[in-house]
Amino acid sequence: MTPSPHQRPVAVLDTVKAVLWSFIGLRRRADFENDVQKLNPVAVLVTAVVMTFVFIAILMLIVRWVVSS
Repeated sequence: MTPSPHQRPVAVLDTVKAVLWSFIGLRRRADFENDVQKLNPVAVLVTAVVMTFVFIAILMLIVRWVVSS
């Protein structure tokens, strides 16, 4: 019996890689289908939110650095 999507083990590197590809907007259909089958959706959501906040913080630091120069 296959585990439900929420009970799948968390593959950290695969999850980060999938989220980074989604930020860029480039992903092969076969890779996307593979991610849907093996990644934990809760882990993907949490990773995406954390990486979005990190991205915004980096942008804010760059803007602050450029404006103060």
